Amino acid sequence: MTSAGTCSSDFGRFFRSWLASPLQVAAIAPSGSALARVMTQEITPGLGPILELGPGTGAFTRALLNRGVSESDLTLVEYGVEFAAVLEARFPLARVLRMDAAQVGRQSLFDGAPVAAVVSGLPVLSMPIRKVAHILVGAFRYLRPGGAFYQFTYTPRCPVPLRLLDRLGLKATHVGHTIRNLPPAAVYRITRRHSAPAGDLP
Repeated sequence: MTSAGTCSSDFGRFFRSWLASPLQVAAIAPSGSALARVMTQEITPGLGPILELGPGTGAFTRALLNRGVSESDLTLVEYGVEFAAVLEARFPLARVLRMDAAQVGRQSLFDGAPVAAVVSGLPVLSMPIRKVAHILVGAFRYLRPGGAFYQFTYTPRCPVPLRLLDRLGLKATHVGHTIRNLPPAAVYRITRRHSAPAGDLP
């Protein structure tokens, strides 16, 4: 299939998924290549496993591969049945897990905390704050010291509330934005304030 055909089919998948569950998908189209580049610009290949949450049809996944990240270093956590099937077909060397991202901390996805970065395509603004807390605590369980959680948003501020960041001992830093996305988007890097693991749930 041509790249134009792929983009068209991906748009169709997102639109159908959005119609079926607008709060879960929260976007009528997949993220564009410009946003994918901003999301992955700080990730260096060869550092170890990368955990991707809510990859959809794989826009950020492709950007990671373009940066030189090994496909076998990718763990893709996707709740949507159709999206998960697409990911398995497109990235056969990656580990694709069909599950709710809020459950990652309750599983044993990795031995210890080897993950170099977490890339999130999740619609956190449409989620209850407690679910966002579960996602962050679970992700930071696997993140090595100095590792970062990358989250995009369509709003002018970090989509994770400051009170939640404070409670979990985390901080958010704006790392870039692009107007070449539908809609325009910004990217935030979320890291530990200290070397200790993220705190307890609120």
